[in-house]
Amino acid sequence: MEKWRRKKTAASWRRTAAVALMVSAVVAAGVDAATGKAAPQRILLDTDMDTDDLLALMYLLKQNRSEFELKAVTINVNAWSDAGHAVNHLYDILYMMDRDDILVGVGGDGGISDDGTIYPNVGGYLPLIDQGITTVGECRYRQAIPVEGGGRLDVDTNGGIRRSFLPQGNRRYIPLHQPTTQQVMIETISAGPTTVILIGSHTNFAIFLMTYPHLKRNVEHIYIMGGGVRSKNPTGCCPQNATSPCTPQQCGDIGNLFTSYNTNPNAEFNIFGDPFAAYQVFHSGIPITLVPLDATNTIPVNKEFFYAFQQHQSTFEAQYCFKSLKMARDTWSDDQFHASYFMWDSFTSGVAISSMRNDKNFQHGNDFAELIYMNVTVITSNEPYGVYDSSNPLFSVHTIPKFGLEKGGVHSGHVQTGITDNFCLIKGSRKGRCEDGYTKEMSGPEAVRVRVATKAKPNTDKNSHLNREFFKSFLKVLTLSENSGRLDIMSQFPFYREVLYKSDFVNKSKGKVVIFDMDMSPGDFISLIYLLKAPTEVIDLKGIIVSCNGWANAATIDVVYDILHMMGRDDISVGRGNSTALGTPTLGCKYVSAIPQGSGGLLDCDTLYGLARSLPRSPRRCTAENSVEHGAPRNTGHPELRQPLAFEVWQVVKKQLYPSEKITILTSGPLTNLANILLSDKNASSVIESVYVVGGHIRDENDTNGNVFTIPSNRYAEFNIFLDPLAAIVVLESTLDITLIPLSSQRKAASFPALLEALKHAQHTPESSFVLHLLSLLHDLQQKHKLYHHMVMSAAPSVIC
Repeated sequence: MEKWRRKKTAASWRRTAAVALMVSAVVAAGVDAATGKAAPQRILLDTDMDTDDLLALMYLLKQNRSEFELKAVTINVNAWSDAGHAVNHLYDILYMMDRDDILVGVGGDGGISDDGTIYPNVGGYLPLIDQGITTVGECRYRQAIPVEGGGRLDVDTNGGIRRSFLPQGNRRYIPLHQPTTQQVMIETISAGPTTVILIGSHTNFAIFLMTYPHLKRNVEHIYIMGGGVRSKNPTGCCPQNATSPCTPQQCGDIGNLFTSYNTNPNAEFNIFGDPFAAYQVFHSGIPITLVPLDATNTIPVNKEFFYAFQQHQSTFEAQYCFKSLKMARDTWSDDQFHASYFMWDSFTSGVAISSMRNDKNFQHGNDFAELIYMNVTVITSNEPYGVYDSSNPLFSVHTIPKFGLEKGGVHSGHVQTGITDNFCLIKGSRKGRCEDGYTKEMSGPEAVRVRVATKAKPNTDKNSHLNREFFKSFLKVLTLSENSGRLDIMSQFPFYREVLYKSDFVNKSKGKVVIFDMDMSPGDFISLIYLLKAPTEVIDLKGIIVSCNGWANAATIDVVYDILHMMGRDDISVGRGNSTALGTPTLGCKYVSAIPQGSGGLLDCDTLYGLARSLPRSPRRCTAENSVEHGAPRNTGHPELRQPLAFEVWQVVKKQLYPSEKITILTSGPLTNLANILLSDKNASSVIESVYVVGGHIRDENDTNGNVFTIPSNRYAEFNIFLDPLAAIVVLESTLDITLIPLSSQRKAASFPALLEALKHAQHTPESSFVLHLLSLLHDLQQKHKLYHHMVMSAAPSVIC
């Protein structure tokens, strides 16, 4: 068995020991000490907050709490959702369900050293083999997940449904106060016997097991949705009666990586998200029930279930789940939704509840799935083993393999480097050879005996039009009056109306027509408020385009809408830009991987350092709504709510120009949007009066460094230019009239104390109070914690006034 080091403070060890002593024999026996009755079975759920995860979460929340008690939810942040958006989404769901007692853990800023020392509170932002001492790193496995439509953007916003439906409670992400994943796992599992349900990648729980092996005794059972053992993918097949040429895609594959089947046809998304972590979980010695694709492929969301669900929405939770499922159907890429979308995680929650209930009552079998035992393992690298080709950081950069792994062992082969890894390609074949993340059936010392669900059981009610027993249970549970949600956003605020506010500029002269290109960092939001406060005779802000390959993820565009709503400027168009740099794959993270994912990085920027939820909620929001007119396969329910793209906002503003007018562009992020405009609109230069670029670093006589602090070897780069160098070349080599505001100028203007002092004596308005609160928070964090030392503030927008 592999060995690794664990670093804990003495106080932490004492706390853990004290908690362990408090776990009495009464608790261990499953008896409530106060009542003498059987205690409810305790559950910890680790989820990536995707749509099917929401259905699983609701199913668990609706169980009888005297029988099953969901004690904690931890969020897997290296898969389908981004930490800041996911944690606030979860808080809102729990508030709706009146379950603010449930612990919520996300992220953490701990790391793993080169020698394998695991420091406290590793956040799970990266797969274990790539985890260093910080939250900065590449997206080796995560790049298989789309960043925009059908991927992380739609999950983070839940297609726009989240903000239009869920109420908002008092719990929210707060910098340095949010419980981490590891803290919540330790507290929950230390308190007594716990069943763990994993419906995302296994990074979080593997770190827990590797760091606190003495607490494994409190984990009664692990239920896993993931992998494929004997499965055959039913999607991507050619119709038997096809009248036109058809090339099979995933048809018959063991796995379901629809973005990477040509390199890895064997893996399923959850296990592929971190194969080495999954290996640690499978080989932990804890009893496991696996619900792989073998079983979930037999329970698609067929039309009969979908329309029955549509008729069973008597609770808020049922409504929210159905709306989410309907949005998934309406935005599906082809007409095969009902044969291609499965009850992955919700079915797993049902299998878990049935097994827990039956096992406790000494009954055999499962109500919803056929279960058999198999000998399996998780493949973490590809043969031949012991050939170090730089793909495997556990071996290639270490004299002694990391975590004490065996040289030439099963972890020492080639590790898939991405979804286009040439090693994985087979010439002349559409199927790749890599097996990273494959839950493979085998015998021998690597095999682990696991209980495996092989298929969903048919409905025992032969008169029902629902063909699966779990369908019946799911609809019944979600519509029970017990443990129901107490309110949605409209019942929380019954007098709230979705009103758009527009300023009256009749009989007022207009200044320069301005488009603000921002990457949604805190400084950009302060700049936006500054621009909105400028006299319209000086600045006429017509449009905002956001870069989604900078310091915030695409879903943070909702904060832009809220700022505009607060300022009464719902008339300003907002366009979403690209999530990847110019000339880079749409599935990837080149350059943006230099931004920390935890504190002081994406987690904080996506939540505006915890303050985004203090803004008024705009009726406008980023949605997955779309139309055939804009290239979608079908119109969704409300195509008028479609989120405009950055280039479309450019076209709208350009069309509104008077003959003598031109556009001034202020960029405060990567130059991706502006470069795309210049490349897509050959006449763009003729209507652009001037461009102000906040970015770049010009070496001076003092040989000062740039600010890409996460890559010490790159001394002179500045983030805005670094995040898309090719776009910077396109813009800076154009014929545009460009004013560059480099890092040296920004540093001269940067002064937290001066800005704070000025704001304290300024006239108090909602916007000034908000900016003062934000700046005070940033200054306090910068002064007190090293993770925030890189933050500076500048007043760049003033240069165009």
